[in-house]
Amino acid sequence: MRAHFTTSRLLVVIMFLSLMVASLWLAPHAMAADPSAEIGQAVGTVDADTWRQVKDGDNSIDSRHDSNYNLINQSGETWRQIRNRWISPGGLIALGGMLAVLAIFYLLVGRNDLDHPRSGKLMLRWTALERAMHWTLATLFLILAITGINLLWGKFVFRNIFGDVFWANMIMATKLAHNYLGPLFSIMLILVLAKWLSLNLPKKHDFEWFRQGGGMIKGKHPDAGFANGGEKAWYWILASVGLVVIVSGLVMDFPIFGQTRDVMQWTNAFHGIASLILIAVSFGHIYIGTAGTEGALEGMKTGYVDETWAKQHHNLWYDEVKQAEAADPQSDPATAPDDALARQQRPN
Repeated sequence: MRAHFTTSRLLVVIMFLSLMVASLWLAPHAMAADPSAEIGQAVGTVDADTWRQVKDGDNSIDSRHDSNYNLINQSGETWRQIRNRWISPGGLIALGGMLAVLAIFYLLVGRNDLDHPRSGKLMLRWTALERAMHWTLATLFLILAITGINLLWGKFVFRNIFGDVFWANMIMATKLAHNYLGPLFSIMLILVLAKWLSLNLPKKHDFEWFRQGGGMIKGKHPDAGFANGGEKAWYWILASVGLVVIVSGLVMDFPIFGQTRDVMQWTNAFHGIASLILIAVSFGHIYIGTAGTEGALEGMKTGYVDETWAKQHHNLWYDEVKQAEAADPQSDPATAPDDALARQQRPN
């Protein structure tokens, strides 16, 4: 059993470190975009004299409706520099750094196992509707994260490996998936936030939960209701940074409301930064819900958790359900509380 656990831990660490190394390898490539090479590829054999004439703006203007831009738009170059020199490498550092932290934490601390054997009694934690909402949102999030990462860094990998034709088709499919699934993610996120708002309102014991590090370091499990402090923090990150991602994405997805080029460029920058923050934090959420905590994934897969798990990680919620069970004359103390009793202790 110990050997199996050590092997599993090693595999998780290797996976995290591999992703971190890949991000570090991509960082210099992301910063190495060559403007001269890009111009040469875009316009072929146009020489320096031609570009000087274009820059003067005498004979070359943007002829689109209500546009006062020259063919060379200085604000566009500023946006490109910010994207290539700051957002792109900064995102790699953020994602790679988060993966490194999680790998080191898992290697040193390991999985948060149950302190006592499982009771065999199950409590309803997530209804079928809630699980469907969660997995729909999670699937859309993963697809958008992968396609977004491909839009930002994919050309440094896939184009060099598979060539221009493969890359052109891949990026076209990526862009279509990202643009069309984005609005669906927006709708789903708003529904999830509305559904679980009352569950994630801050309580006094949540601050104590953070002060004790969620019980993952000192081994003492702080008080927690149905949602602990960490889950509430993730919720409010989704409700803040996630809404920035939604609004900025919709501004770019539907350029039919008079958005100027400058608005679209800065919206793209905000969208990229917010999305990278969300992806980095999601690594922690995914880690805690899978490899980091025994029994956490079971609850979202089946809807039920063992009473031992509930008592250890969400003791206040466990006590509320047990008190309701004791007040119900038809309940049987020898069995787990029925689903109706568990639902009664749900604010939503």
